[in-house]
Amino acid sequence: MHPQFHTDWERITPSNSSAPPFYAFSREIKRSEQDDRQYRVIQFDNGLQATLVHDSKADKAAASLDVAVGHLNDPDDMPGLAHFCEHLLFMGTEQFPRENEYSEYLAKNNGASNAYTSTSNTNYYFSVSTHALSGALERFASFFHSPLFDSSCTSRELNAVDSEHRKNHQADLWRIFQVNKHLSKPGHVWSKFGSGNRDSLTKAARVLKSNQRPLRENPANQSPIPSRGSSPAPSTASNNSESDADGGFVGRETRRRLLEWWSKEYCASRMRLCIIGKESLDELSELASSLFSPILNRGRDPLPMIEDHPFGENEKGTLVSVQTVMAFHALEISFPLEYQPPFWERKPIDFISHFVGHEGPGSLHSYLKNKHWVSSLSTGQQNLARGFAMFKITIHLTNEGFKNYRSVIMAAHRYLALLRSSVFEPFHQREQAAISSTRFRFMEKKRPDNYATWITEHMAWPVPRELLLAGPQLILDDGSQQGTGERKVREYLESFRVRESRVVLMAKVEEHAKVHPEYRWEREPWYGTEYSVHKFDKAFITEAESPNSLPEFFLPGPNEFIPTNLDVEKKEVSEPLKRPHLIRETPLSTLWHKKDDKFWVPKTNVIIDIRSPMGNASPRASVLTRLYSDIVKDSLTEFAYDADLAGLSYSFLPHSMGLYVSMNGYNDKMTVLVGHVLEKVKGLAVDPQRLAVIKDQAQRDWQNFFLGHSYSISDYYGRYLMAAQQWTIEEKLAELPSVTAEEIQCHMKDLLSQVKLRILVVGNVFKDEAIRVAEMAEEGLGVSPTADLNEKALIMPAGSNFVWSSPLPNPNQANSALTYYLHFGSIVDQRLRVVSSLLTQIITEPTFNVLRTKEQLGYIVSCSNWSLPGASEKGLRIVVQSEKPPLYLEKRVEAFLDSMWFKIEDMSIEEFEGQKEGLEKKWMEADKNLYDEAGRYMLQINSGQWDFLRNEDDARLLKNITKEEVLEIFMSHVHPSSVTRSKLSVHLVSQKPRPKKISMAAAQGFEALLRTTVPKVEIDNNISTADIEDRPTVIDFVEYWKERLEAIEGGDTLLAALSDLVEKYPVDAELECSGQLGGTSIQDIKVFKGGLTISVDPGPMVQWGDLPVPRF
Repeated sequence: MHPQFHTDWERITPSNSSAPPFYAFSREIKRSEQDDRQYRVIQFDNGLQATLVHDSKADKAAASLDVAVGHLNDPDDMPGLAHFCEHLLFMGTEQFPRENEYSEYLAKNNGASNAYTSTSNTNYYFSVSTHALSGALERFASFFHSPLFDSSCTSRELNAVDSEHRKNHQADLWRIFQVNKHLSKPGHVWSKFGSGNRDSLTKAARVLKSNQRPLRENPANQSPIPSRGSSPAPSTASNNSESDADGGFVGRETRRRLLEWWSKEYCASRMRLCIIGKESLDELSELASSLFSPILNRGRDPLPMIEDHPFGENEKGTLVSVQTVMAFHALEISFPLEYQPPFWERKPIDFISHFVGHEGPGSLHSYLKNKHWVSSLSTGQQNLARGFAMFKITIHLTNEGFKNYRSVIMAAHRYLALLRSSVFEPFHQREQAAISSTRFRFMEKKRPDNYATWITEHMAWPVPRELLLAGPQLILDDGSQQGTGERKVREYLESFRVRESRVVLMAKVEEHAKVHPEYRWEREPWYGTEYSVHKFDKAFITEAESPNSLPEFFLPGPNEFIPTNLDVEKKEVSEPLKRPHLIRETPLSTLWHKKDDKFWVPKTNVIIDIRSPMGNASPRASVLTRLYSDIVKDSLTEFAYDADLAGLSYSFLPHSMGLYVSMNGYNDKMTVLVGHVLEKVKGLAVDPQRLAVIKDQAQRDWQNFFLGHSYSISDYYGRYLMAAQQWTIEEKLAELPSVTAEEIQCHMKDLLSQVKLRILVVGNVFKDEAIRVAEMAEEGLGVSPTADLNEKALIMPAGSNFVWSSPLPNPNQANSALTYYLHFGSIVDQRLRVVSSLLTQIITEPTFNVLRTKEQLGYIVSCSNWSLPGASEKGLRIVVQSEKPPLYLEKRVEAFLDSMWFKIEDMSIEEFEGQKEGLEKKWMEADKNLYDEAGRYMLQINSGQWDFLRNEDDARLLKNITKEEVLEIFMSHVHPSSVTRSKLSVHLVSQKPRPKKISMAAAQGFEALLRTTVPKVEIDNNISTADIEDRPTVIDFVEYWKERLEAIEGGDTLLAALSDLVEKYPVDAELECSGQLGGTSIQDIKVFKGGLTISVDPGPMVQWGDLPVPRF
């Protein structure tokens, strides 16, 4: 209903005459008792609805705009168009035509932005310092009413979409997702290829071109060489090569189709906006009305629904076996489900998920785990699109579980049969309602951009506006199990049967061959994933739909961890404490404590860093420590699951100096959790059968790491090369098979007899309670004789230039990677620390703009500070993942750094001060919640530096830093010409053959032939002189000249000569003699590391004098 016809909406005419009038929702928005923000929902005359959030304490503002259009709205002949729109939309507006104006404005105001395209919506969001919100919104809003879709960026952004797809090409998550889509019933929109690539986006234009060949301007003299910079010329003045900035005819036609699609689909009534700022609600209302009212309402359906489910009769009752890239075993049972947001009050699927996903006694997980068939199990709804969904049971299998996968499926259906025949006790619904109510009541703030995005996504739910925040989060308890909630639960359970399901069985091809050697495989077209589909036999279906016969299954009892004491010990303070205090120190531990004086929630964070010289003394010790941590977590599953449901969680992880225990949540039952976790840590008996399962999982994790993203692997080696003591994954894999349960038991006994604990307790607890935690932690432990238990880094000498290169292990990974590290020095030198951070701030945005946006090196490009192991040394790290070789990437990075010399030199005082202000606001940004606060303190406790006020101190010094100081650090530590800089680059080289480029010799030979035989043809000499990465592929080069010579007499002879030249002068020989970058190639890593200097541990950099007695 339009607001003007509804009594809950009031017509508002702003006091600012330039702001158009709008409607405001007059009822109060229900919010958490903890939430001190103010909310208002308004709607403009164009149909766009906005939620405004006034946060008087904010130091970061944000906005999100959600458009109810996603990739299911793509034209059938242009898969990926919605995603391409998301990319090209940011390339300038009429008001702000410079393509990086938006990102540059955000970067210098401590901001960032991103966007994503989903099935039924596309979401755009940003965060920025509060004072810069209006400027950011002005730039942001113009993307939706007057975007340029800059034609000179067309080809680049097509490449960006293509690069993003190639980044995901070897990722099983994406591959299996597309197989599921591919196997929809014929003609269903769910089958579309959502991310798109260059081929899918340009195919329609290429077909059109081949059919009619129009708009061929001066075809003979145009070059297929890509333009590194964007052309300011309008698209009509460009030529017809797809490699040109506007993409030639194909690019222009693709852009024309995009504009046509955007003009139809991007309608104001389909948009939902959220703005979070420090301004008053009236100010935010007027700002939003002024900036977003110009967006056109094109009369489209505000929330287009697709209620037809992609599963037809032929898609149900099937087993889909899928080959994976990584080594793992899993199965996913999916049941068709109606769209769930209309059932927001009772959330019936959450009720079912609570039982099916339970990990306590009597659960499906417990049964399968005791059979040693599973390593994990999860359940829940998956809203595939606006209109249809799935209920999924995802089970990660052990080797034995994979062999018995049919029994695993059968067990899942036995449990569903149990639920169908069970009477649900009132406490089941009551507990879930109570847990959701407590969570909502004490909901803490989060990052504002995340919160704004959450709000815009849920504005599309059919929830009364006054329950916009509460409705999606609360489960209502009507006190009757015979109400609408249970009726839906029963309806769904009746439909969750084998004949209605799809089961996806995932494993590597050789694993599938062990259980089904007879399978024949088909190939999904976009990712090339191989799969095989089979119907379940009638006997299996009949057995699976019979009543439950497993006595091990029963429903969970009452949850003893649900908090009952939610009192907050609140004492108003004039100013919150800025750091924790050292309240206890013994030879065994240091205890830091801070009573919450900011967030006032009944929660506590307990973090215990267990340091021991035994934890990582050798590759085998490292393996033993990792396995023990996994065994402890495995043994705690049933106990900890109820605690986790009730908002009390823990983690237990190995690190390079020992083990890390953290617990957080409601303090009411915290001591129970702490006591039980510590008891398991200290006294667990290792079960050999579970150890076998856990060893197998560790092996898969380590092996699969090398099949992941290339840049993750290059970063891993970069850190390894700079770490004084770190063991490689290969070294750990060599030790893993021979580890025994007895050896782990002995190792942990030795480790726990030589420890030092670093403990932090933060939250709604007093000192005496924190001291009790420390006493519990110390019980039964022995003191380490080693005082120095901090990590150390390796330091390269001044004037060094090292390169380490290695092939990527995955032969099908097309992307190479470069990690490029420049060392600044010790963090003890405050001025160096501050100046280098400012320099990194200045370089970061241009790195992305030049290397990714303009040069299109790859989808992954970033620049950041890099803290070395031990956190006492720092540097600058640039990482690029690309289909281009790392040697070329490094050349482009060096060329970019050379250009930054002039950028910094020419930087105005105003811009320089703006960069300083942006960095200062980043350092002074307030913690959003208790968890963030504890994490910030723990960074200083972990490092042993205790410099809790570092950001504040550095922000003060920053005010006095000059541009000359930044330039001096840049020239001495960063610029390629520096004779004092220390540089390490890691090259991870793809083994997958790349399309061959035209060689210089072949291009020059063909140019000479053209000049003598067809003198009227104009030739671009840049072809033969360009860097190899800027030359076209052989296929593109031949196709280019084939099109231009087909109507010329003797053209066939010239093309035949071109083929001969390509064969005679291959590019491989050119690559071999193209020369290397200067620097020392690392041949032996251990020798290299042995020749470097070990960093000095600064120890505590501040002595706070907290203890009332002398220290031990």
